[in-house]
Amino acid sequence: MKLSICTDVMGNLSFTDMLDKCVELGVEGIEMTGGGWSRAPHFRADELLEDKGLLKTKLKEIEARGLEIAALNCSANPLDPGEMGKRHRKEMEQTIRLAGEIGVKTIVTMSGLPEAAPGDSVPNWLVYTKSWPDEMPERDRYQWEDRAFPLWHDLVKLAREVGVERYALENFSAMLVWNPETLFRLRNEVGPAVGMNLDPSHLFWKGADPIAAARALGNAIHHCHGKDTRIERGLADVNGLLELKDVTDVANRTWNYVAVGAGHDLQWWKEFFSVVRMVGYNGWVSLEMEDFTMSTEAGIQCSIDALQATISR
Repeated sequence: MKLSICTDVMGNLSFTDMLDKCVELGVEGIEMTGGGWSRAPHFRADELLEDKGLLKTKLKEIEARGLEIAALNCSANPLDPGEMGKRHRKEMEQTIRLAGEIGVKTIVTMSGLPEAAPGDSVPNWLVYTKSWPDEMPERDRYQWEDRAFPLWHDLVKLAREVGVERYALENFSAMLVWNPETLFRLRNEVGPAVGMNLDPSHLFWKGADPIAAARALGNAIHHCHGKDTRIERGLADVNGLLELKDVTDVANRTWNYVAVGAGHDLQWWKEFFSVVRMVGYNGWVSLEMEDFTMSTEAGIQCSIDALQATISR
């Protein structure tokens, strides 16, 4: 496995300064964000598709520093029933086309989340029982069969046309695909081009075991994020893990995203990467830094040190 970093965390830096920082950190690759919710300026798909000279210049700068593009990332909700969904789908498609043009084989993204019934105006994450109330089975069927399956058949077809080999869907909350079971529900319908971006941080707060999840996923692991979560002692015992407080309210949340090693020790991370490698994944591990309990610089450096010490080479 090789270490990369998701460049969103350096969105305040210029493209050149961001690349120089990656070299300084000792990573081998960069996961470039190209649209969706990200506003990082470094590698916007729409801009680079229109300006081939700029694209060529940026690729030369990356190559000159000995870095590789690990994946293009477009974290988005293309199934949102409003205008955002239309924009996100367009930006996802632009990111896919850009990846095909420059030979990047992996798109890191999200499954999307639609409304629960025709005419609804907002996405609806249905994470309670499908059997009650009586209308729930139809809502579940509608979200998957009428909304998600057609979109992903189209996206798989587009990937095939432009030469992209795999989608890595992050197991993020408030998405149709948020764990291995939901990933296989989509994958069984649209094919093996769709796999998971295995991000342990989200599974931790859902009460799942990322090591067990890796075993269950096997060759459906298409990318891996190095990101940790700490369940906060005392608070989680009282209020549970369905945390609605702002991510910056770290002292009062029942769980927090933290630097790698600040939630689970290095022995845990060694076992995790060993199992991920054992089941067949030998690709990129990309640091995604969202620790608000310390400075960004400290969080990045702590995480890089931990990942370099635990990744299975």
